[in-house]
Amino acid sequence: MAAISRLKTALDRSNTGLVLFDALNGYLHPRDPAKVAFLKERNILPNLQRLLAGARRAKLTTFYPSGAHAPDGSDTVARLTDTDMDLRPQSGQPIKPRFYKDSADSEIAPELAPIEGDVVVRKNRWSSFYQTNLELQLRVRGIDTIVIAGGSTDVGIASTVFAARDLDLGIVVIRDGCYSARGNNNEFFLDRVFPRMARVMTVDEAVKLMGAV
Repeated sequence: MAAISRLKTALDRSNTGLVLFDALNGYLHPRDPAKVAFLKERNILPNLQRLLAGARRAKLTTFYPSGAHAPDGSDTVARLTDTDMDLRPQSGQPIKPRFYKDSADSEIAPELAPIEGDVVVRKNRWSSFYQTNLELQLRVRGIDTIVIAGGSTDVGIASTVFAARDLDLGIVVIRDGCYSARGNNNEFFLDRVFPRMARVMTVDEAVKLMGAV
């Protein structure tokens, strides 16, 4: 039965959930003017609002994987990397989380706030599934297909999509609801990587398949 529902074209409440990845104030309401302009140019927050509104009308459950890192760094591990998160060369400096739990930046943006029945999933790594209960929360609701949006495309979205694929979930990635400011990484994943494990579509296409137009 699960295999059959995973192959359904429609995105209905019987087997589909919306995943809004790191829909946090710090990412969607950045202080950096350049980041503000980047998000505005791509219409990211309004697109996410339209996607969420469509899911609400279709009565889909929405899941919010959200970074919840300890302010003292006790759950962060230093490792050697060639660059920092923005691809700038570095030597010996650990990559640290952008935001920490219990801060205003780590709160879900009010425009996308959960309602009763939605599920906030606290996470400590890039993947929404790694040592969280997201897979359980999907399974107990009979959900075998996820619609995912948020950022960054090449970090948390990619990590989550790879994990979802390995969990045999059906996946829809929202093209105009994902973003990355790192070169052409966003387009590379949406055009060259995700189509092999998921369907990639726009907000309007996904909302139509939810039957919520």
